[in-house]
Amino acid sequence: MQEKILKEFEEYLEKNLPAIEGFHPHFQRALGEILLAGGKRFRPMLLLSVVDVCAPLLLRNSFPVALGVEMLHTYSLIHDDLPAMDDADLRRGHQTLHVEYNEVTAILAGDALNTDAFYMIATAPLSDKTRVELVKILAQNGGSGGMVIGQAIDCEFEGQILKQSQLEFLHLNKTAKLIAASLLMGAVICELDENSKDAIYSFGLKLGLLFQIQDDIIDATQSKEEAGKPTGNDEQKNSFVNLLGLDEALKYRDNALEALHAELKKLDKKLAERLNTIVKGYFG
Repeated sequence: MQEKILKEFEEYLEKNLPAIEGFHPHFQRALGEILLAGGKRFRPMLLLSVVDVCAPLLLRNSFPVALGVEMLHTYSLIHDDLPAMDDADLRRGHQTLHVEYNEVTAILAGDALNTDAFYMIATAPLSDKTRVELVKILAQNGGSGGMVIGQAIDCEFEGQILKQSQLEFLHLNKTAKLIAASLLMGAVICELDENSKDAIYSFGLKLGLLFQIQDDIIDATQSKEEAGKPTGNDEQKNSFVNLLGLDEALKYRDNALEALHAELKKLDKKLAERLNTIVKGYFG
């Protein structure tokens, strides 16, 4: 089922890339390149998995929302790769936009995807109340109360040693909140009760932190060809491997995975089974 949904979502994404009017020689191509370059579609699949289990009749109606989440995530990657931040030359196995084109194109492509994400959600075939709540959740978790402040802290404290609690705060905001928001947005579409939504969001935060720990380990152990992006570049970054060392980071990941499975037990059984399949697919 996951493969079928992913295939259908990928087809939907390809047919619904932002259409640009005008005579710019490459902006439309640049805007779609990183989206089409693939990636795990981790956040959209979390959202769509919740809907597929809890309200399957709304699955197709949820595709614009899932695409909005992927657009916002992709904008953050484009900006994260800029010379002012990570100055990366590879993303998803593809040249970063500032390398292939120029820095102006990369900045504006990111800006466009950021705003277009909310247009996708605002025009999704769902109730007005649901759309407003979805926009609110994505803005809260993707903006200054989540991903953006996490990135700001990451850049400000590069090359400095943070306490473990500070590192966890950084990555809960930079990475985990958007993952948790994806799950929560699926729950909102399904009109789940408040206790269920709280449990899903809590699970998402722990999943997001685990996702970041795994990413740090990949950076330390894989080549850029294996990872599809530059690796070995985190020596100055606030990573779990840098703070704890690789062996301790691996133990930290295993403990986090154990805690995540405990959170799964708080969810609806069918939903927990589906999410566990996704966790196994990524973390083994």
